[in-house]
Amino acid sequence: MNASKNRRRILLVTGSDKIFDYFFALLTPPEFEPVQRAHNAGEARQQLLELGADILLVDTPLPDEFGDGLALDMAESSMGVLLLVKPDVYDQTAYRVEDSGVLTLTKPNSRQNFYSSVRLLSALSARLQKMETKNRSLQRKMEDIRAVNRAKWLLIDKLNMSESEAHYFIEKRAMDARIPRREVAESIIRTYDR
Repeated sequence: MNASKNRRRILLVTGSDKIFDYFFALLTPPEFEPVQRAHNAGEARQQLLELGADILLVDTPLPDEFGDGLALDMAESSMGVLLLVKPDVYDQTAYRVEDSGVLTLTKPNSRQNFYSSVRLLSALSARLQKMETKNRSLQRKMEDIRAVNRAKWLLIDKLNMSESEAHYFIEKRAMDARIPRREVAESIIRTYDR
């Protein structure tokens, strides 16, 4: 295994000590950080707020709720989510959560099938995290462009510059001061946007 590869943080939500011990033995370092445990959905939400996780495993039903609500809430993030359900509720549960990206498995299940599912979630989580990082970067670039454009239009309006003069003014000031164009633009906006 590549030493630089990120280890996945797993939170297993189960009310059963036996189930926790079983999965804990399967999901050992170095691929996964030590598996954390929550006994119910409320405790899981608290731990996720404080510590976060890459993969959430929910052994349904939980003592305080079934567990699909927790899974759906957490599926909004870049976290991989796996619900373990009894065969008699598999179809309806999978139907309810699959459009949100939640993987559902019946229990009991083979070690290999479970382990393969967790590896799949690990890959999905890594991919979603990369997309989230790229999305944040693109959002920052868009905000930079908006600020520079706003500053250019203020220079055009307040100082009667042409668009190319305003663009050159911002570029030159940023280069001379060795600061990002956005900082120059924000300074212009503070000065002239009244």
